[in-house]
Amino acid sequence: MRMEKDRPDFKANSLSSTGFVLKNLRRRRLRTVLTMSGIGMAVGAFVGLVGFSSAFQQQWMRIYSSSGTDISVIQGTFLNTTLNYSAAATVLKLPFVEQVSPTIYNLMDLTPDVNALVYGWDANAYEFDSLQILTGQRFHDGERQVMLGDLLAQDLNKKPGDTLDIQGTQFKVTAIYHAASTLQAAAVIMPLDQLQQLSGMEGKVSTIDVRLRSAPAGESAESYLKRAQAAIQSALPGVRAVPAAERASNNQFVRLAQASAWGTSFLALLIGILGIANTMAMSVFERTREIGILRALGWRRWQVLAHIEFEALALGLGGGFLGIVFGWCALRVLAALPQTASFFAATLHWPLLAKAVGIAMLAGLIAGALPAWRAGNLSPVDALRHD
Repeated sequence: MRMEKDRPDFKANSLSSTGFVLKNLRRRRLRTVLTMSGIGMAVGAFVGLVGFSSAFQQQWMRIYSSSGTDISVIQGTFLNTTLNYSAAATVLKLPFVEQVSPTIYNLMDLTPDVNALVYGWDANAYEFDSLQILTGQRFHDGERQVMLGDLLAQDLNKKPGDTLDIQGTQFKVTAIYHAASTLQAAAVIMPLDQLQQLSGMEGKVSTIDVRLRSAPAGESAESYLKRAQAAIQSALPGVRAVPAAERASNNQFVRLAQASAWGTSFLALLIGILGIANTMAMSVFERTREIGILRALGWRRWQVLAHIEFEALALGLGGGFLGIVFGWCALRVLAALPQTASFFAATLHWPLLAKAVGIAMLAGLIAGALPAWRAGNLSPVDALRHD
C-alpha cells in the first residue's frame, strides 16, 4: 500500500519530461515562485545595470555625433592623454580636415557634494554649434568665465552673472546652455587657456577633435575615414587618430560602467544560481523514491539526469522572464526620477533581452548540474528503500 501511495501517476500521456517537470514545479508552488523570483531579481539587476551602461555609452556617442566630430586625435589613454597645442595646426593643414578643436577635459569638484566634467575649448571651437545657449552669451578666451549646462546650473542654482569657485579660483558664469548629451548638459565649459592653467597643462591639450570634409564622390565613408586616420597618424608620429564611434564605446568611463554592471550582475546571478541549486537538491531528496520507481520502470540514467536539468532550466527560464519584467520596472522608475530621467529610457532592446534570457537559462543548467548528477547516480534499489 505504501508503494501505491508514493508511486507517481504513470498514465501513458504523462510519461514525458514536460509533464513531470510541470507536475513537480506545481507540487511546491511557493518554493518554485521564490526560486524564480530570486533568479528574476538577479536577471533584473543585469537588465537594469547593463541597460544603464549602454545608455551611458550612447550619451558619449551623442557628444561626438551632435558636434559632427569624426575623429579624436589622442596620445595615450582616455584619461591620460596629452598633446602639444601646436599639433592642431598640423592637423588642420591636411586636405581631409575641415575643422579642428583642441580640447581639455577633467573631472573636478565644484562643491563638497557636486563634481562635474569640465571642458576647455577655444572660444571659436566648432563644438559650440551643437549647443543651444538658453541665457547669456559665449565666454571669451583669456577671461575667467564659464558656461554651465542647464542640468548642472539647476543643481548649483546658478545663472549668468553669478560666480563659481573652481579649485580656489573665481569664475563668472556667462551663459546657461542645453546640449544633446546629458554628459555635456551636466558639465562646465571654460576657455581652454584657463583650464590649462588650472590643470597645469600650459601648451598642452587632452585631445584634438577633428571634423572631416565630405568624402569625394565614389568613395565610401569608411574608406575615406581610414585614409584620414592614416594621414593624421603619418603627420603626427606617435599619436592615434580614433574614430568617434570607437572613442565613445572604448574609453575608461564606459569600460568602468560596463565592468561595474557585469560585476554586480555576476554576484547577483551567483546568488540566484545557489537558490536554484538548493531547490533542485531538495527536490531530488524529496523525490528519491519516485526516481527509484522511474529507474525500476526502465528510465535510464541519462533520462533522469535530463529530467532534473530540464526542471532547473524551466526555473531559470521562468526567472529570466520575471527578470525582464523587474528590469523594465526599474528602468521605468529611473526614467521617471528627475536625477536620472535624462540618462534612462524605459525601453528594452532585443539583444539585451536575448542575453538576459540566455543567461537565466544557463544559470538554471549550471545550478541543476550537481543535483542532476546525484539523481542520475541513485541506485534503483536504494532509492526504493528510501523513506
